Amino acid sequence: MTSSKSLELTSSAPECTEALGRALAEILPLGTLITLCGDLATGKTCLVRGMAQHFAQGAPVHSPTFTLVNQYGDEPALYHLDLYRLGSPEELADLGYEELFDGAGICVVEWAERAEGFLPDRRLHITLEHGGGDTRCLCIHDANLLPEGWQARLQAAVNVCCNA
Repeated sequence: MTSSKSLELTSSAPECTEALGRALAEILPLGTLITLCGDLATGKTCLVRGMAQHFAQGAPVHSPTFTLVNQYGDEPALYHLDLYRLGSPEELADLGYEELFDGAGICVVEWAERAEGFLPDRRLHITLEHGGGDTRCLCIHDANLLPEGWQARLQAAVNVCCNA
């Protein structure tokens, strides 16, 4: 279901999910918090990799599973948190989450459901699901953060990749 605040997309390959991440990064206002939810291997890190490519301009991008937080780029920076190994939501305090969630850069949180009580309502929320093979289904819910026309721009990024 697509509404003025949501969009459902289908990505047919990891490269398409990365392309979607790059297109999303281009339209994100500074200070945006993005939460990602989905099972293992649903494309969360692929999506972040695409976003990080925009901010890091060629630096290698990998999942921060063992470091919890990675930073890509400077002014603005993309902060990538992976909460998969988080023992309890209270461990977020040790990360200085308030500064990351309310900072001047962009913050992306994988496994966001592990920190639900600490997350603000004003965020971009993306749920990813397996669609069979390399296909991934993404549902994007915007809390009035993205600019007008965002759905068409993201749909076009996926269409270009999937039809290439």
